[in-house]
Amino acid sequence: MKPTILVADDEPSIVLSLQVLLQRAGFEVRIARDGEDALRSVEAYTPDLILLDAMMPKRDGFDVCQTLRANPAWRDLPIIMLTAKSRDVERQKGIALGATDYITKPFSTRDLVSSVRRHLGITAEPAAAGGDR
Repeated sequence: MKPTILVADDEPSIVLSLQVLLQRAGFEVRIARDGEDALRSVEAYTPDLILLDAMMPKRDGFDVCQTLRANPAWRDLPIIMLTAKSRDVERQKGIALGATDYITKPFSTRDLVSSVRRHLGITAEPAAAGGDR
């Protein structure tokens, strides 16, 4: 079964590009267009990882991250925050609220997929996992 990634972002062009990128990389992708939608989606079916935009309508990514981390069921769910805000204070805020990682836009697609795989414990090179079995 493919790992499921929840992409929570309100920018249609970013959502589409992430969806195509992640599906090509072998992931199942679900979409949330705002913070409340993201929380409802996680409650309905917990994904394996969330790509969470910091700035969204209704509830921003920082609030969503904090809300998820307050629930023991989602405490270990990998959350990668995506944001155009590259200031160190924003990064520190995201990490302090429980983000697993923090990637600024624009981002390298290769680095993003690599980060997703790393946080899911997936090795990019199957041979690096310890040889043939």
